[in-house]
Amino acid sequence: MATRKKKAKTKKKPAKRVKSRVSSKPKAQNAFYAQSGGVTAVINASACGIIETARKNKKHIAKVYAGRNGIIGALTEDLIDTSKESAATIRALRHTPSGAFGSCRYKLKSLEHNRREYERLIEVFKAHNIGYFFYNGGGDSADTCLKISQLSETMGYPIKAIHVPKTVDNDLPITDNCPGFGSVAKYIAVSTREASFDVASMCKTSTKVFVLEVMGRHAGWIAAAGGLASDKDCEIPVVILFPEVTFDKEKFLKRVDELVKKHGYCSVVVSEGVKGTDGKFLADQGLVDAFGHAQLGGAAPVVASMIKDGLGLKYHWGVADYLQRAARHVASKTDVNMAYAMGKAAVQYAVKGHNSVMPTVVRVSNKPFKWKVGMASLSKVANVEKMMPKNFISKDGFGITQACRNYLLPLIKGEDYPPYKDGMPKYVRPKNVAVPKKLKTRFEV
Repeated sequence: MATRKKKAKTKKKPAKRVKSRVSSKPKAQNAFYAQSGGVTAVINASACGIIETARKNKKHIAKVYAGRNGIIGALTEDLIDTSKESAATIRALRHTPSGAFGSCRYKLKSLEHNRREYERLIEVFKAHNIGYFFYNGGGDSADTCLKISQLSETMGYPIKAIHVPKTVDNDLPITDNCPGFGSVAKYIAVSTREASFDVASMCKTSTKVFVLEVMGRHAGWIAAAGGLASDKDCEIPVVILFPEVTFDKEKFLKRVDELVKKHGYCSVVVSEGVKGTDGKFLADQGLVDAFGHAQLGGAAPVVASMIKDGLGLKYHWGVADYLQRAARHVASKTDVNMAYAMGKAAVQYAVKGHNSVMPTVVRVSNKPFKWKVGMASLSKVANVEKMMPKNFISKDGFGITQACRNYLLPLIKGEDYPPYKDGMPKYVRPKNVAVPKKLKTRFEV
């Protein structure tokens, strides 16, 4: 009789877990980078720092788009795809002056007066999956960066906005100094010394006073650098005219006369922003720029005419103008390193979730000179100008103190020469490939 085999008892297998198709990890977004205002010898070093660091953070940042001609590129949806550039080209930005992607003097109006401009920026960012905004500029740029961050929140498309400091005027608050300033300061210090040697050699029978006009609308940091031309090993008679000191014609002519009688010559470094007792700029042309600021230029010939009419001395004058901010061949190594570090830190802060902030330079010590990267809230940076401290200007108002010298000297130290070919510096020009437009609407600026 056949017997039925008992079925072996088997343990019930647990049901397989169905993996969710929705990843808990945030998807990488694109970043937008723009250069603003007057460019510098090292602003591209900050661009290099941003792009190279972003390329190492692919899980957060897919691509870096640059605005062609600054913020205008965002408004008009004229974006540049930096991923089309080779690693060598991006690396070469570190030693290339000016703005590789184009800059502009275009100030966005307040939210109350032109909300549409800010809404347009968010529209472009949303269309191109841009979640990070890096704005490389001065005080006005910090203000724009802050407003974009605030508005993006209210519009339901939050943007992590990081301001990257840049200004030759060195007038941003909180940060010890601004990338771009150290190289301008080095150029002015060197130029003042070299020009002074020239004048000294000819003063017996020719020119006795050389007047050099430098940038600096309200702050005299660049003019102060002219004081570095003279030191205990190389004494040079230099008169500095600061925006922070009201210009006194009689007092000025007396000082020039004293130095010429003692040394046979002297050099004068005048900031474009010097004002007379009437409160008007010596160089005011009656025009304004795109930011609503007085269009300056011409302080040197005004001062030179005073010297001729008041003292009868032969003179020459020059305007450093674009030369001072474009001179990458004599850039400060300290400045280059700081500019790169600010760009690198901007990306690192953004991917960590920081928003509405600016990386800063924090001075740790003077001797030896040490610094580190810090961070400041944009609410404390926007629309605030840092002037020369009173203890940095000599009592007579025409020179710098030892405290100022201690501050300036570390910023101009070190050489970082670009590569040369056939006797000329070898700079790079990116291809600047355009990103295809996605919006149907166009925007005019």
